[in-house]
Amino acid sequence: MDKKTLLIIGREFITRVRKKSFIVMTILGPLLFAALIIGPAWFATMEDREVRVIAVIDSSRLFIDKIPETEYLKFDYLENTTVREVREKFPETDYYAVLYIAHIVTSTPSAVQLMSDRPPSMNIRMHIANAMEKEIERQKLAAYDIENLDAILAAVRTSINIRTIVWQDDGSQVESHSELAIIVGYIGGFLIYFFIFLFGAQVMRGVIEEKSSRVIEILVSSVRPFQLMLGKIVGIGLVGLTQFLLWVILSAAIIFATQQIFFSDLAVPSSENIVIEDMFSSSTLQQAQPVEEADTQIFREFLASVSAINFGVMLGAFLFYFLGGYLLYASLFASIGSAADSETDTQQFMLPVTVPLILSIIVMMNAIMNPDGAIAFWFSMIPFTSPIIMMARIPFGVPTWEIALSGGLLVGTFIFTTWLAGKIYRTGILMYGKKVNYAEVWKWLRYSG
Repeated sequence: MDKKTLLIIGREFITRVRKKSFIVMTILGPLLFAALIIGPAWFATMEDREVRVIAVIDSSRLFIDKIPETEYLKFDYLENTTVREVREKFPETDYYAVLYIAHIVTSTPSAVQLMSDRPPSMNIRMHIANAMEKEIERQKLAAYDIENLDAILAAVRTSINIRTIVWQDDGSQVESHSELAIIVGYIGGFLIYFFIFLFGAQVMRGVIEEKSSRVIEILVSSVRPFQLMLGKIVGIGLVGLTQFLLWVILSAAIIFATQQIFFSDLAVPSSENIVIEDMFSSSTLQQAQPVEEADTQIFREFLASVSAINFGVMLGAFLFYFLGGYLLYASLFASIGSAADSETDTQQFMLPVTVPLILSIIVMMNAIMNPDGAIAFWFSMIPFTSPIIMMARIPFGVPTWEIALSGGLLVGTFIFTTWLAGKIYRTGILMYGKKVNYAEVWKWLRYSG
């Protein structure tokens, strides 16, 4: 780049990083991202300490003392009373809710009501429903006069947790985590969509503001229009890149600090140890996990799944597809801004540019659910949709040749669209007061001078 283009890049960069909006978003972004990562795990380790007592009116007499209590959930079985009587005295009691079980519960499972002066929590509903389902199943099986029924039920009750193992080319094996890959792919694709729209629109608005204030006339007297357009695109792109890198650094620092302060006692198992663990060990030989350690185990498994992701590859792919996608669309946004006198006039030109981006978000859901499908493959090759779709596919593993082909097409298309945008920009930035249509833009493209 020549000296004049570098001066324009520096002007655009410094002007925008000094804005309060840039500083505020740079601080809020990592906090929101860290909260998104840590929040679910944090809440999973927190328990509701409030003791709740539920009054039980069991007309069937089948569930007396059969619903298990917990440290914070108790059941008081009432006899010789009705729901109406309990409701009248409910405000004077300490009951959290009233559970009514009709005598036809075995034939009509919906004949169970949990009543309160406020909506009961989902956890309590699920706890009661699961306990009653198991008890009804046990009683129905008991009708067949099976001996040692409880022992048989305990022996046959099985929980399946399917773990996915990926064989590497070097002979090693790594455990994959599809759920986390879906989350990472969706967040990566959506961030690219967000950044392209955000900073692309900034390019367009910047061109319109300079054009309407006639500052552009002074600038083009010193630099060529193409230099001005390229400097504005690259300068704003560097602002976006700087903000993203600051987000990554600050988010990583916040997450690491939070883990060390609040979860320092949780050892994160390595992926290798998880994979090598004996898959065929008998479940009857394993000790039941204490209840108080269940939440800790959930968070430990979450940290293990996070550590299994190659964030170096993800970061490199994000930077490439963000820059490629931004440069492609920013050149189009710059040409739209040069052809319009106000943001209102840009509406007729925005549709062809925004449709591929919106379509990418729609197709991204299909790509996440079926990353190796034909739809995901072809949309990850089309340059106007590849930044978002390929970013969504990469956490699941994409062959190197597909990434190289997608990247090559993206770079080639960016160069071509920048050349076209330069021809539109060169003529459009000096046009005032004239309503521009597609026919007029086509004429600008055909100018050879």
